[in-house]
Amino acid sequence: MRLLAVLIGLLACGPGFAAEPFGRASIEGAEEIVPGQQVHVVVDVFAPDFFTSPPQFPLFDVPDALVTLSNDRAQNLVQTIDGVQYSGIRRGYAVVPERAGSFPLPVIEIDLGFSSDGNSTKAIVKVALPSFDVGAFSHQAAMPFAARGLTMTESFDRDPASLKVGDALVRTVVVFAEDTQAMLIPPVAFGTTAGVARYEKPAVLADGVEQQGIGRSVETGSTRSETVVYTASDTGRFPLPAISYPWFDVDEHVMSAATLPATDVVVAPAAVAERIQPELQRENAPASRVWKGWLLVILLCAIDLAVAAFAWWRLPAIRTWATRVRQRRRNSPRRRLSRIRTIIRVGDELAVYRGLQDWSGTLGYRTVSEWVEAQACPRLSAQVAILERRLFRSRDMQLDRAALASAITLPVADGRPPKRALPDLNPTAENPLLRPL
Repeated sequence: MRLLAVLIGLLACGPGFAAEPFGRASIEGAEEIVPGQQVHVVVDVFAPDFFTSPPQFPLFDVPDALVTLSNDRAQNLVQTIDGVQYSGIRRGYAVVPERAGSFPLPVIEIDLGFSSDGNSTKAIVKVALPSFDVGAFSHQAAMPFAARGLTMTESFDRDPASLKVGDALVRTVVVFAEDTQAMLIPPVAFGTTAGVARYEKPAVLADGVEQQGIGRSVETGSTRSETVVYTASDTGRFPLPAISYPWFDVDEHVMSAATLPATDVVVAPAAVAERIQPELQRENAPASRVWKGWLLVILLCAIDLAVAAFAWWRLPAIRTWATRVRQRRRNSPRRRLSRIRTIIRVGDELAVYRGLQDWSGTLGYRTVSEWVEAQACPRLSAQVAILERRLFRSRDMQLDRAALASAITLPVADGRPPKRALPDLNPTAENPLLRPL
């Protein structure tokens, strides 16, 4: 009897133990953090079953620190806890401390929607972000910029030793650094050069830039590109000073410096152009030339009037022809392929499936499945199967839109639609129902 009472109590309290969304946060590589170093705070949000609306990760303020939301794509997670399957989404924050000391992070509130007993439920998940400590290194001095794998390169639009008076020399210096943001990269100090005027253009900042590393590796980081234009108004040799760019190496925990060597600008006298003596025009032109000019003007006006009259008379036909040309160009195979790929990348899943139906129909196939089978492409078959599963069954699998878009190609020139199992309901002369006797 006691066991039966316990079971009845558990069944009665079952709704109280319903699965609820939750979140957690952690810091990647929190050892030996220095001022100016980018600290990665990872936040995971979980909800039972699946999300009906994506989590909204808010920004927060931290004194003496810069906080940004990572530009990386959110990661999908799946985890089973006490027999309940949770769907998760991971996003990251980048916190850049500007001084040494302790940095406690706040509690953030994340709005989301999830499925509860088949209904969409709104919820707010509170996540306590962890704190971290920033140490001060004496050899870091007052330089707040810290990064990994910093390199600095320069290029000139022409040979600096082959200039002439009045020429302009364009110098471009690119600073590349990993594990940082482009807006945090300090400007380059070019120094001054006597006898040469200098004009600095606004710096160009870029994140997510790929650069060839050691061997065949490709490193991703941020760049700051600075362009300087030098002009010389006198001849001579003008040395551009060497550039030293200090930075703190996060991997080695030492101060380092990227350098560029000094460059000599040699300016030679400008070449003297030969003067062309002007020829005096005659004051009075012959009368025959004047009449020929007027006849030419009258002839051109008559031709313009004739063309305008013909165009006005054939205006409906011209409009019909122009419309036909636009439609033929708009419905060309390449433009239709571009449209279906755009729908796959930015449209919702139902619009993607309708686009695939239109695409297969224009190729002569009755259904999407018939077209997919004719393509004999495993990647296309897999992604279409995932799309149909998400539309008509469940959303437990993730559609790879890039793979689906790349798997769709133009049909070959001599390709023909598959032979239909039944004849057309309305036979024509090109496709008769019965063979002629």
